[in-house]
Amino acid sequence: MKRRRVAVLGLGKIGSILLDGLLKAGLPPESAVATVRHADRAQALAAKRPVPVGTDNRAAVRGADVILIAVKPQNVRELLLEIRADVTPAQVVISVAASVPTGFIEDALGAPIPVVRAMPNTPCQVGAGMTGICRGTHAGEAHLDVARQMFDTVGRTVVVDEKHMDAVTGLSASGPAFVYIILESLAEAGVKVGLPRDVATTLAAQTLLGAAKVALDTGDHPALLKDAVTTPAGCTIDGILELEEGKLRVTLIKAVVKATQRAKELMFEK
Repeated sequence: MKRRRVAVLGLGKIGSILLDGLLKAGLPPESAVATVRHADRAQALAAKRPVPVGTDNRAAVRGADVILIAVKPQNVRELLLEIRADVTPAQVVISVAASVPTGFIEDALGAPIPVVRAMPNTPCQVGAGMTGICRGTHAGEAHLDVARQMFDTVGRTVVVDEKHMDAVTGLSASGPAFVYIILESLAEAGVKVGLPRDVATTLAAQTLLGAAKVALDTGDHPALLKDAVTTPAGCTIDGILELEEGKLRVTLIKAVVKATQRAKELMFEK
């Protein structure tokens, strides 16, 4: 990525996180440009980082190797129609707009443009993100590699078939909010049994972090990891019984299913 020129169209939360991640990974500031809708916002954002921020999307994409579409799903069509005359097959368009298919982007651009669809999540801001990517009709392995390099600067990346992208949105993009509720609940439980709130929050957060790292590093099934903690007639099995009676497992499954269903609808709203 250090040798590529990147245009970030839509310097909102995710666009800012990705741009900052690229800069930390060594992308020269002079190789990047970003845009937002309003001039006053552009001026404010430009003051915070050594990258030019403007409002001219067409100017931004000219000469860029990678065009990152980071606007709201409802605004993607308008943006694509604006820049279509300036985008060439020599570039790669990477979209992080939830629910917007690669075919929609290709049709709007009206040319055989390589398109990669991506769904990152907010933990990218601390380098611990999870991103799912898929390629469109005109994108090859080299274009996927470009996207992978971009998102690897802020966490992990997996390649999936496009039919799974809404599920990626429901699981890993919405998932941090579900985990924060679990974290908050564990911390509240710690307070309930007598721990100071700051200690309880630290214990809960590090426990979640450690458990996730064990799962990722070992590759073991979560059920095996759970069983390794659960000793016969111990305290853990009593806690698990409470979780099962409270239907935590099925509630989390239903939350992901509902978020996935919702992801399919976003681009059709005004």
